[in-house]
Amino acid sequence: MGGIVAVLHKKGEDGTQVALTMLKTLKTKNAQTYGIASPSKARIGKSLNQLQNQRMCSPILLGYAFSKIMKYDKPQPLTLPDATLVFDGRTFPANEQFGDTETLGSTLTRNRERSVKKFIQKTDGDFAFTIAEPQRLIAGRDALGVRPLYYGENKIYAALASERKPLWKIGISDTESFPPGCVAIVSVDGFKFTSVRGLARSKPKQVSMKTASRRLRNLMKQAVGERCAGLKDVAVAFSGGLDSGIIAYLAKASGVNVELVHVSLKDQAETEYAKKTADELKLSFHSYTYTEDQVLETLPTVLYLIEESDPVKAAIGIPFYWAAENAAKMDVKVMLAGQGSDELFAGYRRYVDDYLQGGSEKVQETIFEDIVGMYENNFERDCKICNYHGVELRLPFAAYEIAKFAAELPVELKIQPSPSTLRKLVLRQAAREFGLPKAIVDRPKKAVQYATGVSKVLDKIARQEHVPLKEYLCRTFQTALTKMMPVE
Repeated sequence: MGGIVAVLHKKGEDGTQVALTMLKTLKTKNAQTYGIASPSKARIGKSLNQLQNQRMCSPILLGYAFSKIMKYDKPQPLTLPDATLVFDGRTFPANEQFGDTETLGSTLTRNRERSVKKFIQKTDGDFAFTIAEPQRLIAGRDALGVRPLYYGENKIYAALASERKPLWKIGISDTESFPPGCVAIVSVDGFKFTSVRGLARSKPKQVSMKTASRRLRNLMKQAVGERCAGLKDVAVAFSGGLDSGIIAYLAKASGVNVELVHVSLKDQAETEYAKKTADELKLSFHSYTYTEDQVLETLPTVLYLIEESDPVKAAIGIPFYWAAENAAKMDVKVMLAGQGSDELFAGYRRYVDDYLQGGSEKVQETIFEDIVGMYENNFERDCKICNYHGVELRLPFAAYEIAKFAAELPVELKIQPSPSTLRKLVLRQAAREFGLPKAIVDRPKKAVQYATGVSKVLDKIARQEHVPLKEYLCRTFQTALTKMMPVE
């Protein structure tokens, strides 16, 4: 696990110091090594200072900040014949003999562009990668965009990174999220993208609830099992609701030791409920409560990590930051979470409103757009937060086959055209057939920002400052960037 940077100097000048400047913005207390590479050679050091005097004499450079999670993880970049590679993420099922980076490296033929397209088409996983060749960069991302990757260019550089800050640092202000399931060829002429694998909007497949539930149960068992394989312990970001309840149940069934991590402000009703459901699941439960002052203390760091001031993302990011922080303190390196379930199975109230106002076709369109936008709305935010704490985030609901299955389901298996519908009907049926407690199966959804009390506190803080919340967060974000961005 780690952070990628890649840069191409359009004027042909050496890019070593540019790559190191970008890499410096990814520096964390959990990084164990840092590496830089030209297309022909790689250098790895235990600190950035060990690389400062390197001169790679190439306009094309890669960089990687490495944190070891699995025993087979190795420092990067990886040297290939006439090229170098950095790979961030996981493939499922894992190849413990070679590791994830070597798994990609071993598939590359002389026609690397064709090889990486085939890799993305055939491989399930959460990943982003870049390859440095003498005249170009090749970059790719998994089909759903679970692992973050951003890109941008100006008159001097074309660059990519696991966060936006490295791009901002070298003067690329207009940054974009790398499109999932795509391969990009990066040259002095800029970026050329090819879509390789994704989800296609199609007419829903008619299937019974019984058949759909059976298929979903099999897919969920596989996804959770693959994401727990090779682990002794795993943390689960646990609310006590449907999504985290299913993941916790299946993680336990896979044979790993499961640690449930629950966070909220003090005196929230959801905490006692989560404790009761954890007891019913017979799993270890860790509850951490926070104060309004701690929301205020955490906010600047969260905005810095998620790299934007969106009110909803901030309100979700704060409790997720606390969950990852506590998983790290418990020395658990991998955390599972239920992100993606609400988009895939229509968990949001607004889907019901769309259904009532516009019918099934309208809500089906809305749901599909949200599914293909999950990477920007959820995954990138939470992965960046976990990376900061040295915890690897794995999202079972973001398995490609689950997303494809859910995108093709009739909306009637997810919600009913009634204000009182529970939503996520097929997922609830799957949970019921797994044998989960009724309290979990029939629990109405309550968004984490409200269940934890964080959203209410942010609104209160903004009122005390006599500004709209969006303005307050924007101001806080800009201050955090100024204070926390590394300086030369």
